Amino acid sequence: MITSEQQKQLIEIKNQILQSFSKSDWIELGYILGSFDVIDSHPRLLRSLDWQDDDYSGNVLQVLNQLISIDPKNLDEIKRYLGDKTSVPVVSELISTAHQEAPKKIITFSPQVFQIPTSSQNEKLVAVMLPFKLQKTFDAIKNTCDTLSLDCLKADDIWVSTTFIQDIFELIFTSRVVVADFTGKNPNVLYEVGIAHTLGKTVIPITQSMGDIPSDLGHHRALLYHPNAQGLIDLSTELEKRLKTLFPNPFDLL
Repeated sequence: MITSEQQKQLIEIKNQILQSFSKSDWIELGYILGSFDVIDSHPRLLRSLDWQDDDYSGNVLQVLNQLISIDPKNLDEIKRYLGDKTSVPVVSELISTAHQEAPKKIITFSPQVFQIPTSSQNEKLVAVMLPFKLQKTFDAIKNTCDTLSLDCLKADDIWVSTTFIQDIFELIFTSRVVVADFTGKNPNVLYEVGIAHTLGKTVIPITQSMGDIPSDLGHHRALLYHPNAQGLIDLSTELEKRLKTLFPNPFDLL
């Protein structure tokens, strides 16, 4: 049973296919999905493409619907194939009824530098991005997370991939919230925050100097702290307040 959200995505996928797909693309996609017979046996799909018939659009939707009905995971594979082929994200409208919010857009994209992790989001995970030398700052953040029964990791706490940047991407990808320390304008932190924002993560900026916050992020509220014992205590107190607004009842996640 295809959901209404999947139906909306199929329409956008159909529109991109109409603009870019050739007969060979359909055949290749069929082999990738292990469902070539669905494409080959359709009485009108490839024929209407060859002859540019008016019913091609409807035939595309029929085949997409059948492919997703066979295996819902095929939707992500189709979007990935389209992204690799066109280098254009597949965008679909997601209508939100909560609080009568305006329609939102979900962007599905296929990164060229990273591999998409197989792990799902950890609803209790706070990822920390900061210069390695700020270990005491990390300890203060972790203590705060421990108090709230939240998981807390920084990039060098994990070793899953053969490349460090892939581990960073996986950590951000699976986290729910990212705490980023902009102290010293560390370029790695800036890069990682860009990844987090692109993935739609909530980023909590912290810093020892407001001058280290890039001007492009100047409109975001940041927690200013001093790198001494009292300053780290104050940071923990303020960070706990912020995390409680994002995890109203962390114990429900246990």
